[in-house]
Amino acid sequence: MTKSIYIIILVAGALGLSSCNTFIGLGRDVQSLGGTMVNAGNKRGGQAAEAPAQTLPPQ
Repeated sequence: MTKSIYIIILVAGALGLSSCNTFIGLGRDVQSLGGTMVNAGNKRGGQAAEAPAQTLPPQ
């Protein structure tokens, strides 16, 4: 009985560690999709929001 519990814990740990890479890959895919959507919008005449220009303090 204890041998099967150790095997279950080992398998669960292996699956848990491999899922971290899955979520990282998913995040990268979503980020890439967002960039693609912005580029497609710009090609169709849309304008991306630009960051305001930074001003330097007076010297």
